[in-house]
Amino acid sequence: MKSADATSQTPSDMNRLFEEILAARERVYNVGESTPLQQLPLPDLNTQVWVKREDLGPIKAYKWRGADNAMAALEPEQRAKGIVAASAGNHAQGVALAAKSLNCQAVIFMPCSTPEVKQSEVLRFGGDNVEIRLIGDTYDDAGLAAREFCQQTSAVYIHPYDDVVTMGGQGTLADEVVMSGEGPFDRVYVAIGGGGLAAALACWLKRYWPEIKVYGVEGIEQASMKAAIENGAPIELDYVDVFCDGTAVRKAGAVTYGYCRDLLDGVITVTNDEVCDAIRTLWETLRVIPEPSGAMGLAGFYKHYHAGEVATGDKVLTVISGANMGFAQLSGISHRAGIGSNQRRFLRVPIPEGKGSLVQFLEQLPESISIVDLQYGRTDSEIQYPVLGLIGSKEDYQQLDSVLQQRGASASDVSTDEDVDYRIINYSPELFLYPLFINIEFPERAGAFLRFMNGVKDISSLCYFNYSYSGERVGRALVGMEFSNAEDQQACLKRILGMRGQGIRAAREVSNETFYRLTGHQR
Repeated sequence: MKSADATSQTPSDMNRLFEEILAARERVYNVGESTPLQQLPLPDLNTQVWVKREDLGPIKAYKWRGADNAMAALEPEQRAKGIVAASAGNHAQGVALAAKSLNCQAVIFMPCSTPEVKQSEVLRFGGDNVEIRLIGDTYDDAGLAAREFCQQTSAVYIHPYDDVVTMGGQGTLADEVVMSGEGPFDRVYVAIGGGGLAAALACWLKRYWPEIKVYGVEGIEQASMKAAIENGAPIELDYVDVFCDGTAVRKAGAVTYGYCRDLLDGVITVTNDEVCDAIRTLWETLRVIPEPSGAMGLAGFYKHYHAGEVATGDKVLTVISGANMGFAQLSGISHRAGIGSNQRRFLRVPIPEGKGSLVQFLEQLPESISIVDLQYGRTDSEIQYPVLGLIGSKEDYQQLDSVLQQRGASASDVSTDEDVDYRIINYSPELFLYPLFINIEFPERAGAFLRFMNGVKDISSLCYFNYSYSGERVGRALVGMEFSNAEDQQACLKRILGMRGQGIRAAREVSNETFYRLTGHQR
């Protein structure tokens, strides 16, 4: 981290922020309406969890509140000079919506990596009242360019968080929580990017419910507010992970830092996997798919809950702060979901080389455990090390450990290893004797694949396996087998092609080109 000069420890002006939230009540609802508060159906928990549905706001994120309040509070002469903003997406949409409503012009600087869905929404909300300029790789790059543009043109810069008027607009969210009649709440978990929403939420809710605990939640590799509080002043992070792009801020704001320091009861850090698991929970309970930063508050709650920090009967509030995510990101989220809750684990398991050895091990797994991934390639070793992606309970994994102990072996947890994440399967094709590579399709039900393997294990040995659960009713795998002789190879192929309806739906050999790429020689 780069150190910074210590800022004043003078307490922030709570009355000023409270008054700005009061004033914002008269401004923000010209572009949007109150969003609902909804309880999550989580019967297995001993506490109530409510979510503020900012994903149902006019821009599918809470940022419209602060942007509109800050712009509406300007004098007409100030707005006539032009509005400038820097944003990775949601603040930009809020500025665009306000520019259209207030009939002023806005130039919005965005990182070149901003998802297309957020760029198109900015143009949809702002129309002819906005212009997008893509620059740099991060929010900080865009922010620097926006500041320089303001100096050149005398336009007014609308900060996404580090301004009390902007924060006042964000605080209307908290006002709606109080007015909902569902309170009081015991705990609140809210994502921190710059800290404006967390500060405003804490300021307002603690005025009405003084005993409430408010926790900010940050990504473990983007925790700029946590670093600022520990350092005694905002400090610039050397690296910022952008998986949760809506909260990827390199340095906490000078204004928001003071309020968060004085108002928050703590800052929790969560991993990307824990965020993905929270997204899974929101999908399974409400059929809602937030952007990663939008699920960060719920991930923070689960972190405290599993650590025993949440008392039985506590009433908890979290905020779904946004749902503007590129469609392509869904596959990565689905892959990660479950690891953070320890339901999904990737294990590298030692298996003796030989016919049927992997199948024998798979048959010993607990019936309730699901195989969602299998990565294996034969190498020059008496012991092979396939990677199994599993979903199960703590009891399932304890039973699995017992199976391994009986075999005199232990598995390595490789859930966060890079080669597993990128599906790099090492193998030595020169070791394969009479190889056969088959694309197989089988029903996604317990035992379907094992029935297939049991049908061929007497004459074949696995030398390659690549399978990942896709969520469909059928599973697809690329299976490599080797044989002692060409006769066994052809007999197995004939057997497989006749297995339709017996644990396999379809099977076909790979093409000649694919076979060459896999083995290095012609078929």
